[in-house]
Amino acid sequence: MGGHDEHDKWIVRSTEGVGATFESILKSRLSRRDVMKTVGVGASAVVIGSLGMEASSVAAQSSPSLAFTKIAPTDPAFDDVVVPEGYYVRTLIRWGEPLTASAPSHNVWEQTRAAQEQQFGYNCDYVGFLPLPVGSTNSNRGLLAVNHEYTNEELMFANYSFDNPTATQVDVSIAAHGMSVVEITRAPDGSWSYVRGSQYNRRLTGFTPMRLSGPAVGHPLMKTSADPAGTTVLGTLNNCAGGKTPWGTVCTAEENFHQYFGNLDGLDSNDPRYAIHRRYGMPREASERKWERFYSRFDVGQEPNEGFRHGWMVEVDPYDPNMTPVKRTALGRFRHEAATFTVASNGQVAAYMGDDAQFEYVYKFVTAGRYNPNDRAANMNLLDEGILYVAKFNDDGSGEWIPMVYGQGPLTEANGFTSQGDVMINTRRAADLLGATKMDRPEDVEPSPVTGKIYVALTNNTRRGAEGQAGTDAANPRANNATGHVLEITETNNDATAASFRWEMLILAGLPSDPSTFFAGFDKSQVSPIGAPDNVAFDNQGNLWISTDGAARAIKYNDGLFAVPVEGSQRGHVQQFFSTVTGSEVCGPEFTPDNKSLFLAIQHPGEGGTFEEPVSTWPDRVGLPRPSVIYIGAWDSRVIGS
Repeated sequence: MGGHDEHDKWIVRSTEGVGATFESILKSRLSRRDVMKTVGVGASAVVIGSLGMEASSVAAQSSPSLAFTKIAPTDPAFDDVVVPEGYYVRTLIRWGEPLTASAPSHNVWEQTRAAQEQQFGYNCDYVGFLPLPVGSTNSNRGLLAVNHEYTNEELMFANYSFDNPTATQVDVSIAAHGMSVVEITRAPDGSWSYVRGSQYNRRLTGFTPMRLSGPAVGHPLMKTSADPAGTTVLGTLNNCAGGKTPWGTVCTAEENFHQYFGNLDGLDSNDPRYAIHRRYGMPREASERKWERFYSRFDVGQEPNEGFRHGWMVEVDPYDPNMTPVKRTALGRFRHEAATFTVASNGQVAAYMGDDAQFEYVYKFVTAGRYNPNDRAANMNLLDEGILYVAKFNDDGSGEWIPMVYGQGPLTEANGFTSQGDVMINTRRAADLLGATKMDRPEDVEPSPVTGKIYVALTNNTRRGAEGQAGTDAANPRANNATGHVLEITETNNDATAASFRWEMLILAGLPSDPSTFFAGFDKSQVSPIGAPDNVAFDNQGNLWISTDGAARAIKYNDGLFAVPVEGSQRGHVQQFFSTVTGSEVCGPEFTPDNKSLFLAIQHPGEGGTFEEPVSTWPDRVGLPRPSVIYIGAWDSRVIGS
């Protein structure tokens, strides 16, 4: 993940290319309070000790609800996790651990599809904790729903060849994708363990049959030789983040699905499907993993429609291991990062989503029906009917949710749309035509359970302002934005079904010494450096927790987890709580209901190495790195962060 520098130096990123309008754009979006708070504020260096802990002499002032001593960032070559004083971190479950009673133990030398389908999957991303029994707030027993986004075959198999994978390697990789559902329990001493052989334990993979629902079901573009009705599909792939519905299901996001398909040029370039596939990034020649050599469904030239059956939100009921997962097409098709939910005052449910690619969009889906808290079964098809909206961020701080409805505005036959199914399958082009704001890789979009405000994590966009690309705007004010930012949205009348909103800049991430950074007006000499915000979560106090993906490239530090108050005098006070190991990113921050345990997914540890020459041995310190879910607790069992 890039080079590294000495621990005791700031790495100052060049501000070249920020653009002459950056300062004027930013100031136009700051409140008078924030402008006054930034007057005279400078940046200062942080001294990092040999163990990666910041000296107590420069410990930051904490907010009333965040009383931990922040840690200092670690060098990208530092291969260990770090938590604040008073906390511990332990590994809960690793890639390959057996979920069923009959599953074999993990053995990298004897991997098979059948074994992997009964074992914890690879690269974990989203983590959702669902208390047991269903409907309770139990913090000592529950289910973890964990996404498995992609595979690092070079770290999974000896002597792996990207040019010539074997059939067994391909089968294991497909089986290592998807999701794991696993029962976990907490002992009186705070330690967690997973329950092997639990009735709830389940693997969803790239082979698992799934049902299609919503406006795209049966659409001509959804029909294949294996499924001429266009109603079922095999597998879910590249499951990134996700979200829990109010009725206790999980929606898992299919993100970079395009990478598994190859040979787009096997399709006539005049075929209308060709342009749609190109808009979604389908490779014109062979795919990186070469799955199309073994399964024709991944060859666009042979099965031109299979790719349309991926890129959806997939609803899963972790409490029902026999439930067939459902791809909810009413929520649109794009590179979904997540879907996070809130219930409006009238009972309608809103889902907030980001399309995780440069210059893509922020979305909201509002159900037609209303949530019934007294009848779980009545909510199971709420996500099939409603309106998908795409966001337009105006420079004056206002915003609009533009409805994506067939027949309205440009979404007509004149532009190639003949049904709502067309709009959902080709969501990106529909958003282009509607004039939505092109964003800097929108990832998690999540409402605060305390205030109802929505926070948008925008990871980066190094192409903004480049020749032929969109320039800066108020919501994306930095050209060559390598470090990302976080926006705050307030729905009109605090109503999740509203068609308009106001927005503010919360964080412009990066090194505090970088003049282009901003932390809601908070004193930059006291904040932690942060780069590439990705997943977000909230604690019970309403503090925002941000995990990062790409800090090693952006600011030359390992990725981590950061806490930041979003209200009061400490608003914008970013404090680092956790630092991860070399080559990895931090995903899926998730608290138990009592906030005394915090789960994190450590994805692709040791990326950049190989099976033969690993750069990490985390977490077992022998052999290869293994993607894992960890948990953090306080030695005195207090609430995390307090």
